[in-house]
Amino acid sequence: MSSSTAAPVLAVQGLTVERDGLLAVDAVSFQLARETDTALVGPNGAGKSTLVAALLGLLPRASGTVRIMGHALGPAGQLPRSVRAQIAYLPQSLALQGRFPLSVAEFVGFGFDPPGPRLPWAVGQRRHGAVQRALERTGCRDLGKRLLSELSGGQLKRVLLAFCVVRPRQLLVLDEAQAGLDAPSSEQFHQLLLELRRQEGWTVLQVSHDLEMVRRSCDQVLCLNRRLRCSGVPDYALSPARLAELYGPNVVPYRHQHSPSSGDAHG
Repeated sequence: MSSSTAAPVLAVQGLTVERDGLLAVDAVSFQLARETDTALVGPNGAGKSTLVAALLGLLPRASGTVRIMGHALGPAGQLPRSVRAQIAYLPQSLALQGRFPLSVAEFVGFGFDPPGPRLPWAVGQRRHGAVQRALERTGCRDLGKRLLSELSGGQLKRVLLAFCVVRPRQLLVLDEAQAGLDAPSSEQFHQLLLELRRQEGWTVLQVSHDLEMVRRSCDQVLCLNRRLRCSGVPDYALSPARLAELYGPNVVPYRHQHSPSSGDAHG
């Protein structure tokens, strides 16, 4: 892991976001050190997805600053192209209308392409090789010619990871990326993500309701309910006292029964 003295990949100071005239995120500050995995947890409606959207420049900020790899995020989400290309985002879901005419290989190839004119032939050859390697690494080798709209939920999640690894990235942001998967598929996706994170040296920020996974795998937890209620290592942030403060006194974590040693816990 990189030295703790290195500049943070993401630095957020006093971030405030309003939606429909209401305060959705209130003066949130935190930093992500390089090659760490940070979970953002909290009850439904706590502002987690809103916070992520603001960090990516998809929603405007009422106040506060966001710096990604040392570069300030502009008021309208502006970042240098070289920085933007090092950020990957996995949403909760990817809505596809009918038989959307885009193949898996074509979609993953978009992750390789920098903004700008069409790639020359020589770069296009490297692009093809990068796409094939990304599909292989994520277990999607046989899916390249399939349409995105034909995929199962688990297959689509793996294709989204292929999109992320088709070129080097530094920051990976996941907004409940395991949502909609059954317990075995969720565990498979988590294990693949963990393996790729270690291989790629990603810094990860992930919104998750799977508190058991967070406890097992993450370095830091941010507890959000409009404001940042607490932060720290999982043993501290997910202690019974902290969870009661965050979710209320009646929170009851539960486990999926896909294996005797692992599971999901939701607030």
